[in-house]
Amino acid sequence: MAAASWYHWDISRVVAEELLARAGRDGSFLVRDSESVAGAYALCLLFQRHVHTYRILPDDEGLLSVQTIQGIQAQCFRTLPDLISAYQHPNNGLVTPLLYPVHRARRVPDEDSDGEDGRGPGHMVPATVGTWPSAPMAGRTHIPQQLHQRLQEQVHSSPASDFMGFVAEYLNHHVQLDLETLHFGHPQLRHLSTALAMACRALHSEIDFTLAGLETLGRVFDPPVSPRSPAREQGLLTSDPDLELLLHKLSTVNSLLSSLEKKVLKSLQEMVSRHNLALPSMVMAPPPSAKPLAVQSFEVKAAKSQRVVLVVDVESGTVAITKRGSGSPEEVITQDKILQLIKYQSVQSKVRLVCARESQKSLSKDFVFPSARKREAFCQLLQLMKIQHSNLDEPELISVYVGTWNMGSTPPPRSLASWLTSRGLGRTQDETTACIPHDIYVIGTQENSLGDREWVEFLRASLKTLMAIDYRVVALQCLWSIKIVVLVKPEHERRISHVHTSSVKTGIANTLGNKGAVGVSFLFNGTSFGFINCHLASGSEKTHRRNQNYSDILHSLVLGDKCLGGFDLTLRFTHLFWFGDLNYRLDMDVEDILAHLIKKEFQALLAVDQLNLEREKNKVFLQFSEGDISFPPTYRYERGSRDTYVWQKFKPTGVRINVPSWCDRILWKSHPETHIVCNSYGCTDNIVTSDHSPVFATFEVGVTSQFVPKEAPGSGPEALACIEWESVEVILKTTSRSKCYIEFHSYCLEEMQRSGENTFQNCDIPGFLKLGWSSKHLPVLNPILPDLEYLGDQHLLLSIKGVESCESYGECCIAMRSMIGSTAQQFETFLFHRGEETGSMRGWMRVRVPTDRRSTRERLYEWISFEEEDAEAAANPPTCPEPAPQRPRTRPRSLPEAATNYTNPAYFIFEGIP
Repeated sequence: MAAASWYHWDISRVVAEELLARAGRDGSFLVRDSESVAGAYALCLLFQRHVHTYRILPDDEGLLSVQTIQGIQAQCFRTLPDLISAYQHPNNGLVTPLLYPVHRARRVPDEDSDGEDGRGPGHMVPATVGTWPSAPMAGRTHIPQQLHQRLQEQVHSSPASDFMGFVAEYLNHHVQLDLETLHFGHPQLRHLSTALAMACRALHSEIDFTLAGLETLGRVFDPPVSPRSPAREQGLLTSDPDLELLLHKLSTVNSLLSSLEKKVLKSLQEMVSRHNLALPSMVMAPPPSAKPLAVQSFEVKAAKSQRVVLVVDVESGTVAITKRGSGSPEEVITQDKILQLIKYQSVQSKVRLVCARESQKSLSKDFVFPSARKREAFCQLLQLMKIQHSNLDEPELISVYVGTWNMGSTPPPRSLASWLTSRGLGRTQDETTACIPHDIYVIGTQENSLGDREWVEFLRASLKTLMAIDYRVVALQCLWSIKIVVLVKPEHERRISHVHTSSVKTGIANTLGNKGAVGVSFLFNGTSFGFINCHLASGSEKTHRRNQNYSDILHSLVLGDKCLGGFDLTLRFTHLFWFGDLNYRLDMDVEDILAHLIKKEFQALLAVDQLNLEREKNKVFLQFSEGDISFPPTYRYERGSRDTYVWQKFKPTGVRINVPSWCDRILWKSHPETHIVCNSYGCTDNIVTSDHSPVFATFEVGVTSQFVPKEAPGSGPEALACIEWESVEVILKTTSRSKCYIEFHSYCLEEMQRSGENTFQNCDIPGFLKLGWSSKHLPVLNPILPDLEYLGDQHLLLSIKGVESCESYGECCIAMRSMIGSTAQQFETFLFHRGEETGSMRGWMRVRVPTDRRSTRERLYEWISFEEEDAEAAANPPTCPEPAPQRPRTRPRSLPEAATNYTNPAYFIFEGIP
């Protein structure tokens, strides 16, 4: 049966409310999939400018019923249309009868306007794939309708869903003709044979290639009796898409594979016995040991512009200070004597080293490096020194490399050294630190024509050559030519757990994998990571389509803890990295773009970058971060060179303009009050096989491990930590008037907790709902461990859910570190749902920690701090550094200043409704 037009599939609650608001008439309605119960529906009904949502639930027998007001007898229906028809009459428990259906928009197939990933004329995919079948065509029998329904059931679950386009084409246009042929007594399914031949066209060249290789190998061990006949040679290399020929080839391949191993074994045994050969013993070469870090020297300016040389020896754990021209060091500082490293913000090349002395006082030394990059290299080496010489069993700081490259369907060059060592253009690694191995490498590619295993082994071999480390594979996930590979150092393999992979297709009708995303998630000890590599729709005019791709990926990618499946994907991980060929372009004439590029005026171009513009509008990548772009656009270069952009593309339909753009990007989003620093962001300038340049970014990331308390938790109430709430206020962007409750999730809680219904509600301002909870209706939460050191690393995930629908109106994340204390602290944050900003939350809370559990320690990444230049402090450097003042809690950086009332359309401003 065809889907009714009022059924809108899996659209979000926000989109449903927007459609009903546009309809504007009381009694307007639509049905969408429920977000809280699988297999259920949500009936959305407009009445008096408010949207009322009712759940439609199936029972054990599959009968559907509406959850309405109490006292109304529930009615059961076999089909959704029957249910909707019944509720078009009054007095059925709804606020108003269902009067005006809001029809869903017809999905238009989206083709790649740039012609990327073209599959040739034989790659036919109809627009009906991925949507419910439309109304039956005139004269179509019931059998094709059943086949359509079966196809739709398979299209999302079958691993061969890429093949479904041919099947749908056959069912749409040709199965009826085959049925008529059968009706007249002819058993040949001519149209099916034609469809299968077209679908298998690509198999011919693949089989010819495989067959030729197998026969060559066979002839090596089987001296030919007679040459192969020319007729057979010609028959194997033909491109005629005949099914009989294809079956013959498959049979030949099957026969060769089954006999080849026996033939090779027999041949080798005969050679050994005939020539009395002794087979050499296989001696495994020892794995290469990691390259020791070379001693690095930095020429810097010290006090009174005196030039000195800093010699950093990571292996021995020392920093030597030598006067220029002097042979022996003036002072040698061991790593345990370095108390603090302060980077100055105003002078990017300046650093202060605070060292302990034998006396009570400490000593500060200021150094100015030739460049900011040299300073960062020095700091990175000192950080590495601290890590290597720490006595910790588990790491607190790791380095993560993320790379993305659209390979343009061509093999890579022999060396990927510049890409994997972050060298080229932009913010790159200094040569002194470029070959320091990272703990995790995450490589995302698009239009990658290499086989999966071939690509992984190529990456591992490249890293082994560069770093002398045999990296282990954590995960590989592929979708057509979109691939993501995660590699880790061998010593970290045991620290990786809960690995999940997923993929989402966003190509034509969301069933083709030429566009889409692949993702990997895992735990590194106690820190959750998510990585998403995507290839979005191409074409300068396809901004909206790219935004929709992002939304589809966010909604459909299945990663992370299943218990957090109801939360926005971007909130499920401590750190989420999103990268790939995002395909956002520059909104500027190509001549103007080229003129700016000649002058290296990147800021003028970044001001018209579509991704930046869409992020400013809160359309995509809300609250994500991106490193500063100081490298030229990575697309569209002439292959074989990085000197010329090829912005004209000649197609049968005319000339296509592809302006130079930053298509390839790396973004990230982390939980609040976690440690993450982007150390490099750039592109290579010597890998020229594709029309895209590879892009890289490296990160310093703080991680947590399994916390082991020094003492067992006490049993009395005073020995427990507790999370107390004084009040919570929520503002939602919604036309609903539903009562709500709050769900609380955290790894520090034994199970999910929930509040009571809101005690305050106001919807006087159209389009907004203000809710409030008092302390009596908010639960006291008891973490499983009461230690301050443990609780400071924990986060709370909150979800605002409607009482009627049990669907989320928005989710958020709160860091517990700033909430620890004896007095209540204020928090404020945004709410998100399915990638959209849906409201805001603020309130007062405190985390009480028992007195005997308040001990803590400095983390490895906390000894490096940032400080603005202070003229007075620089003139009189302190002999003992003051403890770093606690950062004042301010409004979120992207949150506008509060307005006096709600006439401001920025609904997330925290002010009372007058």
